[in-house]
Amino acid sequence: MPDETPMKIKDLLSLLEAKSMTPGADLEKDVLCGYTCDLLSWVMAHGQEGMAWVTVQTHMNVIAVAVLSDMACVILPENIEMEKESLDKAAAEGMCVLSSPLSGYEICGRLHAAGVPDKE
Repeated sequence: MPDETPMKIKDLLSLLEAKSMTPGADLEKDVLCGYTCDLLSWVMAHGQEGMAWVTVQTHMNVIAVAVLSDMACVILPENIEMEKESLDKAAAEGMCVLSSPLSGYEICGRLHAAGVPDKE
């Protein structure tokens, strides 16, 4: 029987070779599902609480969408850097932003292999 304990954001750091772009963010939040999409209106319609969202988008609206859905974190692939203004907003809202050297494809593969489910 698989372990039913949700992964935490802190577990994603090593799994995805990632770094947190938002110092002080709560790395103990549960990661309940994973998702990847760059169309914000689509993510707004399908976002969920506890979601780890993989996107190449880096502007302020990414943070707004993530907060609106009470996501666990935003994950930027390929060492993408987010604008300072967006990171400041993420920190103010308590939203964790991670950056990974891996491609979006590899990030999703690793999340799936580690047992992080797709959105409901």
